[in-house]
Amino acid sequence: MIRINLLTVERKAVKKAGASFQAGQKITILCSLIVVVAALFVGWRYWNIQQDSARLDRDIVDAQQETARLKAILQQVEEFDQRKTQLQQRVVLIEELRKNQTGPVHMLDQISRALPPMVWLTQMRQNDEGVTIDGRCTALTSLSDFIVSLEASGYFKRSIEIVSSQTDTMPTPPGELIRFTIKAQFVRPAEAAPKK
Repeated sequence: MIRINLLTVERKAVKKAGASFQAGQKITILCSLIVVVAALFVGWRYWNIQQDSARLDRDIVDAQQETARLKAILQQVEEFDQRKTQLQQRVVLIEELRKNQTGPVHMLDQISRALPPMVWLTQMRQNDEGVTIDGRCTALTSLSDFIVSLEASGYFKRSIEIVSSQTDTMPTPPGELIRFTIKAQFVRPAEAAPKK
């Protein structure tokens, strides 16, 4: 009788099945370990990104508050600049007024000093172009003496212009009356170099 040992084949099959079961377990454990490590990495990365996002949100809020604060300061600086400009304009205007304050007084004084006898002034107008003087005199020589005296004062630019002169006859006392208009350019006392 021949005996066949079937158990060795079964043992080998069982050993093979056990070895493949252990290899499957190892692969499953390794895959599970990889999944756990990947999940931990994704969780850590998500937490890290959330922390960065929160920090950036805080930085944005801080920057917006700083911008609002700087806008208020910038507005104050602009207001101060406007006030400074206005005050400088006022100071310049006040200085100009002080400088021009004595101008009309000197002009009237020089005209009064230059006025010869038998010359009467009826009107004076001053504008940007100069001073226009209307008056009357009894002789043309008086008018020319008046013009020469004005030019010699140093407060009027040379070449005073006679705009018009008309001769009217007077019934009583018999004679002539000359109506004249002259135009002169007044030079402020600070600009004038009066003759000694």
